[in-house]
Amino acid sequence: MPNPTVVGFSGNFTRPSKTRGFVEHVVRDIAVRNNLSASTYDIEDVGASLGSAKWARDLDLQGRDVLDKVVNADVLVVGSPTYKGSYTGLFKHFFDLLDPSALRGKPVLLLATGGGERHALIVEHQLRPLFGFFEALALPTGVYATDKDFADGVLVSEAIRKRAAQAVEEAGYALLRRAGGQRVAAE
Repeated sequence: MPNPTVVGFSGNFTRPSKTRGFVEHVVRDIAVRNNLSASTYDIEDVGASLGSAKWARDLDLQGRDVLDKVVNADVLVVGSPTYKGSYTGLFKHFFDLLDPSALRGKPVLLLATGGGERHALIVEHQLRPLFGFFEALALPTGVYATDKDFADGVLVSEAIRKRAAQAVEEAGYALLRRAGGQRVAAE
């Protein structure tokens, strides 16, 4: 794979953000373990045109650049804070701008954060179906972290770190499979 990349996208629109920090942590781990280039974005990086965009072409240059990086990533790490039991509206709106086939077969690692345990099923009940619609390869291990798993915005929970490491390992397997499939198709 030429210049393989891992891209993170956080559905948060405030900074600093535990969610973005969590996504960056996982992106960094995947990049280091698999020798990938890495970048992480959030709603703020997409810019002001997101709210009024009805189509991807309605995004300004900055927003289209982020969208292109998400679509062209070799592996994607997505995370959203939990609001009222689901991902943020602008997070969903960003993905609504994608062509339904844009993420087909792409390995996607699912993360979410929330204030407490009552939102723990967001990964399974909200994020997994969304990326299932896109026919993305949502990795088996999704990770949800609560406020108590962070200190000063940094992930400190050993249990969550272990679960994230398991998901990172799965991302590596998916990348190897994907690379192997591309070689076979090229031969």
